[in-house]
Amino acid sequence: MIMEMINWHKTLNEKKIILIYSGPLWSQWIGEIAGTLKKHLEIDNIPINTSQEVFSVFIEQMNNMLMYSAEKIKFEVSPDKQEVYESPKGMFVLGKEGNSYFIQTCNVMKKENSLLIKNRIDYLNTLDKQELRKFYKKQMKTDDDNPESKGAGLGFIEIARRISSKIEYSFSDYDEGLTFFTLHVTIGGIKE
Repeated sequence: MIMEMINWHKTLNEKKIILIYSGPLWSQWIGEIAGTLKKHLEIDNIPINTSQEVFSVFIEQMNNMLMYSAEKIKFEVSPDKQEVYESPKGMFVLGKEGNSYFIQTCNVMKKENSLLIKNRIDYLNTLDKQELRKFYKKQMKTDDDNPESKGAGLGFIEIARRISSKIEYSFSDYDEGLTFFTLHVTIGGIKE
């Protein structure tokens, strides 16, 4: 068991994993993790624009998991209060490869949303930075075509605007009517 833990820790260090989490998500928790992320980026002493991009993409990906997750678990705020919140489950990994950061998120979502998201990401992957900027402004003035979305579909556009490669994603069958959605993005080109 101890040897497995040492090997696991060594693997995380080799891949330069900064944060990894699997479990329930809620807005306040994301704020706390975001604070930890900000501190790490300050300690890593990366350029402010790259730090802001990593932070913004992290927040957008967390919000996407909150919004699109089909898995909800009940979460009691405290024993003396009767309040219970439903919180989606998700997983994320934040790491550094060479001079770039990567963020990968995974969550279960309804299959009915997968085609819309696939089409949205595929379209965004065809646009350059200037076209993304124009599309973002246009979308701010229109309604989102996804009934589950609380915004104007701006989250994926914001991610695409800030990353240094195309959005990578996959959908895997999970259960009847559900799919496992994985999103992977790379940010930066930080000089070490």
